[in-house]
Amino acid sequence: MARVIHEFDPVERFVAGTVGEPGERSFFLQARTGLRVVSVLLEKAQVLAMAERLNLLMKELTKIEPRIASALISTPINLDDQPLEAPIMEEFRVGVIGLAWVSDRELVQIDLQAMTDESQETDEVFSDDDDTLDVLRVFLSVSQTRTFVSRALALVASGRPPCPFCGLALDPRGHVCPRANGYRR
Repeated sequence: MARVIHEFDPVERFVAGTVGEPGERSFFLQARTGLRVVSVLLEKAQVLAMAERLNLLMKELTKIEPRIASALISTPINLDDQPLEAPIMEEFRVGVIGLAWVSDRELVQIDLQAMTDESQETDEVFSDDDDTLDVLRVFLSVSQTRTFVSRALALVASGRPPCPFCGLALDPRGHVCPRANGYRR
């Protein structure tokens, strides 16, 4: 089967969102331009890592690109608190994530590649020559990137509170705490 590249250039909306209750949530990334919407499933840790890396990229860019620094300072962060667009139909589960700065266009490129059995065992970045795995590719402006990072970090933080003793997420029914030798907390 031929690979499908879902490209959004430009993307109108790119957000992280969840379905379900804390502790049982499924995390999605969703891209939309016009009526075209693509949703992909991923892990909470992937959302967090992506948001942290994009935040770091923005900080580095402000050091080397004065125009970007002044634009970030003068532009407030747009908050996108709208829910994911329904129906949420997962195209694929994300395996490898690629981030890049496209300097001649001043855009952030995000490539999300479908997971395979091998992608769990390797950290190799995919190439455009690979014609087997689907990809979601979005191009974000600096302000869209800031909006995404802000929402993604808030989304990850809105889950279950951590156990003050071990740091693992607390279940509403309590949890077996490894630091308390298996006693419930």
